[in-house]
Amino acid sequence: MTDLQNTAGLDISAAPLTISTSGTKRVLLAAPRGYCAGVDRAVIAVEKALDHYGAPVYVRKQIVHNKHVVASLEKRGAIFVDEVDEAPVGSVLVFSAHGVSPAVVAAAEARGLNTIDATCPLVTKVHREVQRFASEDYDILLIGHEGHEEVEGTAGEAPDRVQIVNSPEDAGQQVVRDPKKVIWLSQTTLSVDETMQTVVKLREKYPTLQNPPSDDICYATQNRQVAIKKVGADSDLVIVVGSANSSNTVRLVEVALEAGAKAAYRVDYAHEIDEAWFAGVETIGVSSGASVPEELVNDVLDYIAERGFGDVRTVTTAEEDVQFSLPKELRKELKAAGEDTSNKAKRN
Repeated sequence: MTDLQNTAGLDISAAPLTISTSGTKRVLLAAPRGYCAGVDRAVIAVEKALDHYGAPVYVRKQIVHNKHVVASLEKRGAIFVDEVDEAPVGSVLVFSAHGVSPAVVAAAEARGLNTIDATCPLVTKVHREVQRFASEDYDILLIGHEGHEEVEGTAGEAPDRVQIVNSPEDAGQQVVRDPKKVIWLSQTTLSVDETMQTVVKLREKYPTLQNPPSDDICYATQNRQVAIKKVGADSDLVIVVGSANSSNTVRLVEVALEAGAKAAYRVDYAHEIDEAWFAGVETIGVSSGASVPEELVNDVLDYIAERGFGDVRTVTTAEEDVQFSLPKELRKELKAAGEDTSNKAKRN
């Protein structure tokens, strides 16, 4: 099994959605939504590490940005730490799906930790791009949110060559050594539209700015944004399930509003929904971020069905068939022990 078994493209050519005017309350359920391949791989890696090594297994930062997932893994024996020196010498430490810098890897090695790298392969791809262009003496303009774990890890590959560009408003403030040797890369979970606005601004200052060799914004982020655009355009209210520190979840709320939704809100759990949101609403759009298990979406659907929104129609804009193999360190250990090395897990 290769790290990337398949790819999923975008299908935005689907026929326009026709909404009945009968007055029936309805739900437009976006598809794709929820878990992406990178999140699924990372969560399963922690679950299988717990099964194989036993608790505790340490995880640097949140394995993925979702409250429910983190709490569920904590109940099984995962301990989340901010830095590697919080993990006991010789213990098992999992790097989160967002990736880490070479400095973090070195610190873990110096501490004698048994590390499992659950970085999403699509994030690793951006790391390799930074390595490549830094070695070719480029200045790299990394479009992303300063302070986000993914951005910290990516920039850490070549801190003397990378400058972070937070937004279109921030574009152009950067100073490069040679305007003919400058390239932009991006965080994988950004808004596609806002990223391209930032690129346009950057190119006003640096007309020869080069593009990444391939898209940095991941397939799942793009697919979920295309789906929420379709849903948002026909919804009075959009509810996005996901946590506040999930970049792709927050972007879905923004994209829904930009697409024409009259209101859009993010919730971690169904009980956070405010019934006042339903005033005058006939159509509710529902989606979820790429680190959200489907059970949380089902809870939201049950909640709004109890309030009259039981007619659920799925709006599909793309089919996804992407699967990543487990981290190589974990695969090796499981294989040696005769255990299952597939990226499948038994979940309650």
